[in-house]
Parts: sequence; C-alpha cells; structure tokens
Amino acid sequence: MSTEALFFFFRIPLKQLLNYLHKKVSNIHASQFKFQKSPSFVLRSGLTDCDTLVFNVEGTLLKSSSLFPYFMLVAFEAGSLLRALVLFLLYPFTCLVREEMGIKMMVMICFFGIKKASFRAGSAVLPKFFLEDVGIEGFEMMRRGRKKVAVSCLPRVMVESFLRDYLEVDIVVGRELKVVGGYFVGLMEEKKKDMSGLEAIFGDDQKRSCRTAIGINNLNRPIAHHFFSHCKDVYLMSEADRTSWHHLPRDKYTKPLIFHDGRLALRPTPLSTLAMFMWVPFGSCLAIFRIIVALSLPNKISLPILTFSGLRLKLTAKPKGSPSVLTAKQNKPKGLLYVCNHRTLLDPLYISFALSKPVTAVTYSLSRLSELLAPIRTVRLSRDRDQDGKMMDKLLSQGDLVVCPEGTTCREPYLLRFSPLFSEMSDNIIPVAMDSHVSMFHGTTAGGLKCLDPLFFLMNPCPSYNIQFLEKVSGASCHDGGESRFHVANHVQSELGKALGFECTSLNRKDKYLTLAGNEGIV
Repeated sequence: MSTEALFFFFRIPLKQLLNYLHKKVSNIHASQFKFQKSPSFVLRSGLTDCDTLVFNVEGTLLKSSSLFPYFMLVAFEAGSLLRALVLFLLYPFTCLVREEMGIKMMVMICFFGIKKASFRAGSAVLPKFFLEDVGIEGFEMMRRGRKKVAVSCLPRVMVESFLRDYLEVDIVVGRELKVVGGYFVGLMEEKKKDMSGLEAIFGDDQKRSCRTAIGINNLNRPIAHHFFSHCKDVYLMSEADRTSWHHLPRDKYTKPLIFHDGRLALRPTPLSTLAMFMWVPFGSCLAIFRIIVALSLPNKISLPILTFSGLRLKLTAKPKGSPSVLTAKQNKPKGLLYVCNHRTLLDPLYISFALSKPVTAVTYSLSRLSELLAPIRTVRLSRDRDQDGKMMDKLLSQGDLVVCPEGTTCREPYLLRFSPLFSEMSDNIIPVAMDSHVSMFHGTTAGGLKCLDPLFFLMNPCPSYNIQFLEKVSGASCHDGGESRFHVANHVQSELGKALGFECTSLNRKDKYLTLAGNEGIV
C-alpha cells in the first residue's frame, strides 16, 4: 500500500482527532490536514501567500531525527565529561521509552544543577550544530511565512538563540525548565493549553489571521501543540522526504556564524561519542607525550617524532632570508615581524617550527601555565598602545617577532579586525596565513579553561596546520606621513583573507567575548 493511500485511509480519524483538540482550545473552525509528498509542491501551492507559518522544528526543519547530539553537547559543554558519560551510558534506556519520556530523562541528566545565569551553550555552542543539520528545502519552506512561529519539544533555552538570531524566527514556542534558587532542577514545566499565547502569535484579530495561517508538521510526529489547530491548513511531510533533503550551505545562512564556542569539533552522535570516550584516555597520554617531546628535544629531532605521532604541518612559500634593517636611531639590526591570523595558541610555535629557528611571540591573555610550558619566548602585552609599542620595538631589536593583531582566536572562516599597532613597528612585515584543522576537540575556548587549550588541540588524532608565507609588506610609509597605519593593517588583513579564502570583518575581541561568554574578555 502506497503512502498516499495509507494517509487517505487514516484521513478521517486524523481529522476527527483535530476536531476534538479544536473543541478543547477554541471555537475556530477545525483545521484541515493536507499531505503533500514533495516539499517543492507545497512551496508551489499552499505556501505562496502566508501571513503566519507555524512549523515543527524537529520534524520539518532539521534533517536528523535524533536529538541525542544536542543533549550531549549540553552535557559536555555546560556540564562535564562525567555528566556526558552518564548521558551516553543511559541513552539506550531513553530509546526504549516514548520520545516524551526519553526527552525528560535527557533533560534531567543534562540540566540538573546547572546555574541558569551561566548557561550559554544555547547561544554559544548549539547554533553551529543546529545550522549544520538544517535542510535547505525546509529552510526555504520556512521563509515563505511573513510571521514565523517555531514549535519545539526541546527546552527553549536550547533552541531560541539558533532560531531567533540565525533564522529570524519571530516567535519560539518551547518547553520551559523549572528553576530553584537560580539553578535548573532538570524538570520541564507541563505543556500549557491555554489561549494566552494566541494573541502574540495570531494578533488581535485571531479569526482573520487564522484564515491565512499555515501549519507544517511531520507525518510521523503527533500534533503536539494546540497552535496547529488554529491554522487554516496543516501540511504533513513524510520522513523519507525529509531525510533526502540537502544540507543548508553556509552562504545561505540568514546571519553569518562568525563566533562559536565549545570543545567538541565532531557532531556527537552515539557512535562518534563512543569513539570519543574510547579515544580520551589514549589521546590524553598522546598529548602529554607530544608536549614532552616538543619541550625537551631540539627541533631537528622533535619534528620527525611529532610527525610520526600524527601532527601535520603543510608549509607553502617559505620566505627567503630577508636582510635585517638598520634603524636610524641605533646601529642594531631589527628582526622580521611576522603578522598572522590567530587560530590557536600554538600559532607562533608552528611558525617557529616552519622557520626552523626560535622566534619571540607577543600575547594578550596567555595563561601562566602556557607561558611556563611554551618552548619559545612569550611576552605579555598590556593593551596600552604606547607601552606595547615600546615593548615590541625592543623585542624587534633582539630578533624576529610574531604578532597576532586580531587579539583573539577565531575558529570560523573569518578574520577579525586587525589592530594597527604592528604597522608602525617595522619596515619588514611578513604576513603569514594560518589555518588549522581538528577532528575531535577544538584547541580554543572563550568560556572554559584557557590553560587546557594546547592539551585539547594535541589530544586530536591528527591535528594539522597549513602555513603560507606571503610577500613582504612595508610599514615605512607610516613613519613618513604616507599611508595611514589603518590602511596598512587593513591591507594585511585583506591579503590574508584572500590567501585563506576567509571573509574579513570589523569585529574585534570584545564582540567575540560578549557573544560567547557575556563579558568583554578582559583577563
């Protein structure tokens, strides 16, 4: 029996069920279900003129039918490795019960004891993984509504930022979590069936709005919210059509995803989570071994060993040895100034490996532990322009210097605004395009412990770095009244962006930390 015939057979019972729900919540005429096999057919017909669109997030927007990865991200990023392990061990039991009960179990494990004020995984971690799971067909369908109402079975704190900030959804209807003394207790509020939210969704003239309201739900999911009963039509799409959708490309995002936090680089499906927990003990030992080798052995010996352990370094266009420059004020040669974009705290170390010689790195907020363990010299800047300028000039007189003018790391394919201070420091500026790739853990964080950044990066099985040295840029014109220091900084940023294929932005460190951590990033 075909899907259309099966649906036609159950059409009358479904309509009777909807009429029953309708009598419980409203006097508006009952909705009429329409099943369309192809989402594109829905786009050509009922959704061409829609004032209000009510859609189910899990059933009509996301490709994956499993909610486990999102709860695992909450458990790991907002909780701890132990909490994530408990969730993983109990996950088989959540599969044996109804979906509603399984969600309640995962909510209890992930949210119990988490402080509400400090919970930022919903805005800093989850949006990236939600966006990567959005189907372009569902996204185009959602955009047909002038007013978009998203209905989710997940806690609202998990989905609201993703829907409002990145998909421009007007109203998010999700489950509320109970809070006692400022902490989540792991329980969800009961679903409300009153009419209090109808006015916000359908406006003052509910009857007129309902005549143009369209609902979209999944055929395999029950009509879990009474808002659907106030729609003129409710379209039910099949599970087979949803799984055949294509992923939403990054350039189609309503708002670019520039900042993202969290340690996990992989999507924590049950199988990948199992692989992660099996790798963590061995990966920790491997990271410690790599650190000991890098600190205790000279480069000629350590580099082959580190390469054999899985570290990868791809070098493009290594610069020729440029002659040192004698300044007018002193008869001492000044070193080269290497200006690179900032991917991880290991950027200067990889440049030192690529050049096969020691360099000095200036940093803004490197942890004391990282400073002690660094195999190259590091100098902390104060963010005072005059003082930092004198310090960098002194360091250049002693040798080559590496600076990351973004002032903070950015793991997405974007470049933050470059501070122009470096353009005044040297006539020999070498732009260096840096890109890193990891498969399991990110080596950067905005809200976690920064001293663990190198450890997490080195815990990856085969972390890789791509380094490209660009043509020398002169900063002498800044001293001679020529091009402004801002022009030189923007030029270097632009050249690095072209080499990497990254987009240049005017955002800075403060913007990143306000987005991800709720502070200005001052350490």
